[in-house]
Amino acid sequence: MSSNIKICCIGAGYIGGPTMAMIAYKCPDARIEVIDVNAEKIAAWNSNKLPVFEPGLDQIIQKVRGKNLFFVTDQDRAIYEADIIFISVNTPTKTSGIGAGRAADLKFVEKCARHIARVGKKGQIVVEKSTLPVRTAESIQRILETSHGKNFQVLSNPEFLSEGSAISDLKNPDRVLIGGENTTEGAAAIERLVSIYENWVPREKIITTSIWSSELSKLIANAFLAQRLSAINASSAICEATGADITEVAHVVGTDQRIGPEFLKASVGFGGSCFQKDILNLIYLCEHLGLFEVARYWEQVLLINDYQKDRFVTRMVKKMFNTLSDKKIGILGFAFKKDTNDTRESPAIHVAQKLLAEGAHLNIYDPKVPAEKIYTDLKIDPTHTAESPVQIYSSPYDALDQTHAIAILTEWDEFRELNYTQIYESMLRPAFIFDGRNIVDIPKLLEIGFEVHAVGKGSTR
Repeated sequence: MSSNIKICCIGAGYIGGPTMAMIAYKCPDARIEVIDVNAEKIAAWNSNKLPVFEPGLDQIIQKVRGKNLFFVTDQDRAIYEADIIFISVNTPTKTSGIGAGRAADLKFVEKCARHIARVGKKGQIVVEKSTLPVRTAESIQRILETSHGKNFQVLSNPEFLSEGSAISDLKNPDRVLIGGENTTEGAAAIERLVSIYENWVPREKIITTSIWSSELSKLIANAFLAQRLSAINASSAICEATGADITEVAHVVGTDQRIGPEFLKASVGFGGSCFQKDILNLIYLCEHLGLFEVARYWEQVLLINDYQKDRFVTRMVKKMFNTLSDKKIGILGFAFKKDTNDTRESPAIHVAQKLLAEGAHLNIYDPKVPAEKIYTDLKIDPTHTAESPVQIYSSPYDALDQTHAIAILTEWDEFRELNYTQIYESMLRPAFIFDGRNIVDIPKLLEIGFEVHAVGKGSTR
């Protein structure tokens, strides 16, 4: 049923690009076009240096780009010719106005809906791919209805990808969720989208619901995952105070089949584009519905996350003789997690800003995040980097030379394999390591001579 179908995706970001690449790879008879208002981003997708880093993505792009997957700037034509239109644009948290700091800013979604209403044609299926507040589909439908006689169907198809493993998640998803209206036309639209995913996803993994349940399920799923992370991070504070080891505690807790081991790794804090934004959205929804006790419950998940990041810096200050003024700190990792170049809500941003406020100088290394992105996130003018307290390096060894301490903020695999003997010899004494991801071999580092402080573990030297 997916043969010769034409698909358009509005938004060439971390979700739109990889998702459409996988559909193109699994549905060779479909024609897929990805559009974006950012012409530079489209050009990057057509180049040898993709704007999104995901393990395995480049190989799939090479197989389908120019064959049945196209990154284009001719937006009106692409929208008009499509049978199915995915909306995969950014929905940041509002920074001003009603709901500022909590509600999702839907201006880009509304612009997409108005664009589709203006240039689309009768019978098209419009699919929400972005994570959206409950009942956003109703707003999209009302805008589309201004195009008299075109009779659009709106579906919700939220993504459940984890950055860093998006390609494997797309190849073998836990589930595909599709929500639509409980009408004959709605059921037909759902089945048409189901037929695309059935090319590689078993039918029993494709869940169909009402459109409102679909929209809410995405928010609740992310809230549950973030809740687990805040729970284990809160537990890490108790471990540090009592001498327990959070890794051992998490292992014991995770062996309970009612709990399981996933998302029980203590760290400096969670980041990414989804968790904080979606929980803030959920908090705003609860407040709007008058469910204030429920809102406060979910708000605590975010407060613990902020506390964990602040606590990491406070520990650094205390262990380094209560001052970081003019001390040089080597930062390993700036992405919010390994295997991605995404820095949105990265704990590294918060930690770096706190360290700078303490008077520290930072040498930063990340294998995938460009220097200009780091400077932008830290609000540093890249034209005056020579005088800046932040320096970016392309080698971890150069970044750590003559530093007082190392802060590991992203769990890149390469940080486990560094020559720490060589690094120790190049550092000032005492040489500190603050492991925000619990990835280093503590006994080995102690033998070399480091003083090691890891999340949820007692300090050792």
